[in-house]
Amino acid sequence: MQFVTSEAAPARMPHDADEHVHSPGRTEVAPAPSYPAQTLAAAGDLLRALAAPVRIALVLELRAAPRCVHELVAALGVAQPLISQHLRVLKSAGVVAGERHGREVVYRLVDEHLAHIVVDAVTHAQEDGPADRRNRS
Repeated sequence: MQFVTSEAAPARMPHDADEHVHSPGRTEVAPAPSYPAQTLAAAGDLLRALAAPVRIALVLELRAAPRCVHELVAALGVAQPLISQHLRVLKSAGVVAGERHGREVVYRLVDEHLAHIVVDAVTHAQEDGPADRRNRS
């Protein structure tokens, strides 16, 4: 099984490990934990599934309560076919699940952890303006 570790990342400058010296005042740090490449790929797939404004809004709505499509259409002001398309993406990524109740399908979040990812991203985006984010170094 392939693992991605800090050693697998390409070095910025070729050097001998024995010759590397940190800047004064900077101490040696432990390497970050390594994860199987398959796990990292799955995490990337999940983040891509969440990476659309309508899907972020859907997760925030479903975080509050399970909802059917017409409730999501009304809450977000987005056309029903577009809501259904985004729900399919979220469902195939394992973010939401649907349960039929008569003629309606009620959607819910599969895992509250995913809502935390979205809430944290939205909170972070609100912390400072777009100009501040562009000017970070």
